[in-house]
Amino acid sequence: MRTLSTVGLALGLAALVTSPASAQVKMGVAAPMTGGSAAFGSQIRNGADQAVADINEAGGVLGQKITLMVGDDRADPKEGVSVANKFAADGVKFVIGHFNSGVTMPSSEVAQENGILQITPASTNPKVTDRGMWNMFRICGRDDQQGTVAGEYILKAFAGKKVAVVHDKTTYGQGLADETRKAINKGGLKEVLYEGVNTGEKDYTALVSKIKASGADLVYWGGLYDTGGLIVRQMRDQAVKAPLMGGDGIASDEFASIGGPGVEGTLMTYGPDPRNNPEAKAIVEKFRAKKFEPEAYTLYAYASVQVIKQAAEVAKSLDPKKVAEAMHSGVKFKTVLGDLSFDKKGDITKLDFVVFTWKKGADGKLSYVELK
Repeated sequence: MRTLSTVGLALGLAALVTSPASAQVKMGVAAPMTGGSAAFGSQIRNGADQAVADINEAGGVLGQKITLMVGDDRADPKEGVSVANKFAADGVKFVIGHFNSGVTMPSSEVAQENGILQITPASTNPKVTDRGMWNMFRICGRDDQQGTVAGEYILKAFAGKKVAVVHDKTTYGQGLADETRKAINKGGLKEVLYEGVNTGEKDYTALVSKIKASGADLVYWGGLYDTGGLIVRQMRDQAVKAPLMGGDGIASDEFASIGGPGVEGTLMTYGPDPRNNPEAKAIVEKFRAKKFEPEAYTLYAYASVQVIKQAAEVAKSLDPKKVAEAMHSGVKFKTVLGDLSFDKKGDITKLDFVVFTWKKGADGKLSYVELK
């Protein structure tokens, strides 16, 4: 009995002393893995997964391997808070997510209360980083920037034309629509229609009738690809030929799948396509070898993990607050998006939006290409 007790005590003490080889950095990735926005959830999860695999293969972070936990927020703020609480209970210290601004904000409050650092690859509403939180960062641009880029393009390309502004009533969609509306109004162009619609519906005939009656030459859409695709399809069904213009929320090939051939000519603001970055070439090839196209926010999520690793190395610590201090310091991080640094709010310091159009490629597939 004494021998067994001694062995048991030794094992117990060994369990309390965690060696670098067995220590783990707990990281969470959260996004809508199911539902209408699941294409974006897949991008974010795949990006984080690949980054973690690559970093672990190279030795981890400060000698520790990353373990990745996945949370499905279903694009719902309440679900996002539940995911955040689960991460906190599981000892997660770093979170990549969420996708929707309206989910990111309440979840980040839970993260702050529990000492968790959070980077969103996709949430563009200005309030995400304007709240003065130590733990909240974003690796994408802001809607006040995106709306300005869209507005300037509209004022130039549609001078003297009629513009309708439509949004999906969400924090992201209405926020982006309002920023774009503000920009065109400032330039002397007043919209002929301003309308909000509910997501999740299938019939937007009433909206299309209003667009048709307004005589709009352009329909600006603040919202995501699923609803936007349906609106375009139903516009074409009613012989409304006005092009749609949207933001980063339609940056998925699923938009063309839903919207059909009438998507051609759609305009979109989004960051310069990171798949074209020389720094991303090898990583893009890895994704494509797995039959996954790393579009939209895939590489943004990958870069988010890269930033956490490099910031921890700068801080020489895995304490989230010390890592955050390193990120706020203005140091540049080398990522698949190029060199990135953050300001005191947690925003990246470069403008991240250009204009794209949807067109057919040589293979006949509709996708988005940057306007030159």
